[in-house]
Amino acid sequence: MKYIIGVDIGTTSTKTILFDKDGKVIESSNDDYPLYQDSYGMAEEDPDEIFSAVMSGMSKVIRKSKINNEDLSGVSFSCAMHSLILLDKDFKPITRAITWADNRASKYAKEIKESDLGKKLYENTGTPIHPMTPLSKIVWLKNEKNDLYQQANWFVGIKEYIFYKLFGELKEDYSIANATGMFNIFNMDWDSQALKLTGISKSQLPELVDTTYQFHGIDTSYAKVIGIKENTPFVIGSSDGPLANLGVNAIDEGVLAVTIGTSGAVRVVTNKPTIDPKGRVFCYYLAKNKWVVGGPVNNGGIVFKWVRDQLCAPEKTIAEQMKINAYSVLSGIASRVPVGAKGLIFHPYLGGERAPIWDSDARGSFFGLTRNHTRADMIRAVLEGIIYNLYTVSLALEEVVGKPKAIQATGGFAKSALWRQILSDVFEQEVSIPENVQGTALGAATIGMYSLGMIDNLEQVKSLVGKVKSYEPNPQNYHVYRELVPIYIRLNRLLKPEYCNIAKFQRTHNNDE
Repeated sequence: MKYIIGVDIGTTSTKTILFDKDGKVIESSNDDYPLYQDSYGMAEEDPDEIFSAVMSGMSKVIRKSKINNEDLSGVSFSCAMHSLILLDKDFKPITRAITWADNRASKYAKEIKESDLGKKLYENTGTPIHPMTPLSKIVWLKNEKNDLYQQANWFVGIKEYIFYKLFGELKEDYSIANATGMFNIFNMDWDSQALKLTGISKSQLPELVDTTYQFHGIDTSYAKVIGIKENTPFVIGSSDGPLANLGVNAIDEGVLAVTIGTSGAVRVVTNKPTIDPKGRVFCYYLAKNKWVVGGPVNNGGIVFKWVRDQLCAPEKTIAEQMKINAYSVLSGIASRVPVGAKGLIFHPYLGGERAPIWDSDARGSFFGLTRNHTRADMIRAVLEGIIYNLYTVSLALEEVVGKPKAIQATGGFAKSALWRQILSDVFEQEVSIPENVQGTALGAATIGMYSLGMIDNLEQVKSLVGKVKSYEPNPQNYHVYRELVPIYIRLNRLLKPEYCNIAKFQRTHNNDE
């Protein structure tokens, strides 16, 4: 039997999964690391802590599975997008990894977005102008941390740093590069206008390679720690969003992938680069003739975590004492509340927002609150609000690529029957949930299998995904949501002018750390 490891480097943890050639999970590991938020807007990670998590995950799945390392065909990677690390001339980090969630470049992103150049950059790169992107971060560093900017010899992301440590080569796959805001999706090279804006040169960026590129000859000491042969091939892989589509078999045109993890996204695959005239959605590379068009949201499961920690501390404590999952308890409470949470609407913008409004100043709110509402209603409103937000992304996407013909959903939320039903009801479509919920890691493994010749094409992922469970929309429920969703959308437009003002107040008074 042949095996492959899929490594999914995420925002707060790395998931490492050993699959057999049929896509069955043999062994897995989840290794956490902290997110540093020492000041307002900061969201950084230590690149060496992430490297240690990657090493730990690979070594654990090899050791625990007890497979013969001769049977390991390779290792393939997925990685969160938009990270930025500055390296000196000796390839040593002079910053931590600045993640997608870091908002300190907001001022410069807004200036770029409102300029004529901003529109052109989006049209060239397919990446909306936002503080998440390395493009905006580099402009911010250039203006506000010029000492670090001047010291930097290289501008890379976390995946590139990890592969440099393992192999001594600085390469970047098209998909991760695409998400920097500095990659031209039409000539498949670093964009000259983006480079001019940031003030850096191509020689300060990694060499660009396809998502099927293989590394060979891992550092001997690392091979021993992991427990693999030195000639084991490592496939560079792609970014997490496109690979999530692949991992749930949402790679045919018109098949929508909805993912809710810490954050969330709505995406569909096209056969060529596709741009939104209104600039609301991204276009990222997956593989040859496969581009993923969609929108990411900041506020997915992380908002439910906020509910657990800030609104439901007693339930959390009881769940911990009884050794049961607190999220399951909260979902159970919400399931007893009428659809629509008795007219309580929640905008889930606790961390600003990306698609479809692309406003880092956006803030969360409850609307319609009365004395008759309870915490249970608030829990339900939060779960529904997260789905409403994803639905507004799908509406924008529909204008660009047409109405979806099917929905495949994945992510941590897929474990909740309530959330799955809300998704089907709000979208008014059947929702399929793959049995294998490790979509992104399976996507990484699949592109690795394709690169290594274990499968003939990416469409063979269908046989790897396994069984799916389907949820049908409930007419009684979606009629309620048809009334509430337009209110949600109109409210967002009315509140937008005040997001900037309240965010400015919070920054001034340091109340939003």
